[in-house]
Amino acid sequence: MRWINRRPGPVLATVLAALPFLAVLGIYMIGSEMRLAVNPSDKLLPAPTTILSTAERLLTEPDRRSGEILFWLDTWASLRRLFIGVLIASSLALVMGILIGMLPYMRAPFAPFVAVFSMVPPLAVLPILFIMLGLGEVSKVALIVIGIAPFLIRDMSQRVIDLPREQFIKAQTLGASSMAIGLNVILPQVLPRLIGAVRLSLGPAWLFLIAAEAIAADQGLGYRIFLVRRYLAMDVILTYVVWITLLAYLLDFALRQISKRAFPWDGESL
Repeated sequence: MRWINRRPGPVLATVLAALPFLAVLGIYMIGSEMRLAVNPSDKLLPAPTTILSTAERLLTEPDRRSGEILFWLDTWASLRRLFIGVLIASSLALVMGILIGMLPYMRAPFAPFVAVFSMVPPLAVLPILFIMLGLGEVSKVALIVIGIAPFLIRDMSQRVIDLPREQFIKAQTLGASSMAIGLNVILPQVLPRLIGAVRLSLGPAWLFLIAAEAIAADQGLGYRIFLVRRYLAMDVILTYVVWITLLAYLLDFALRQISKRAFPWDGESL
């Protein structure tokens, strides 16, 4: 049997999935022990036990001045900004993508504009957003929308263009209007693609969110990371980095499960 046709069993698949994580953890532990052996007060690579104790403190101990646990306040602030930004971007992409892909009169003016706009580095316009929209929540959400919406729109419109033309011809033969074709023929087929595109956009969305919070915010995961970096508090930074990674994975997992249950016919997704 060729290797392309071989599949690992559930147990072996779990072991293989864990190997890269164990390798990274092992490399970190070796590097930490080597640095701490030379300098016990080294802050660059704190011991895993130090990180665990710091994580426990951050998750459970309230702030002395406010009496609230800042870790959960930061998490809620970042997730709120992320959810609003991704929701606006995906909604815009769904509507604009279908219209651009379905209607030539929409594709002619907007497809080139979206293509050019997607080439603008989002972080380069962050100062402009702060000047125009202020330093509040709107500018941070706007950066996420500007950062991922153009790519989602292009992906959605291309998906519509790639649909078999025979479907449109048959629908028109049966008397379907353009709106009926968009709602009943195109929409069910692009929704799974939209979820997949949003999953791929979560990484850039987190990047834009952390960048905006690092520059101008008083709450948020990115704000806290850049606040403690001046003290070289790597145990705090690593705790937040691991937490952000876990949140991103859980969001990706949730979207994957939604796609599987809502669109089981769409096939296997990574």
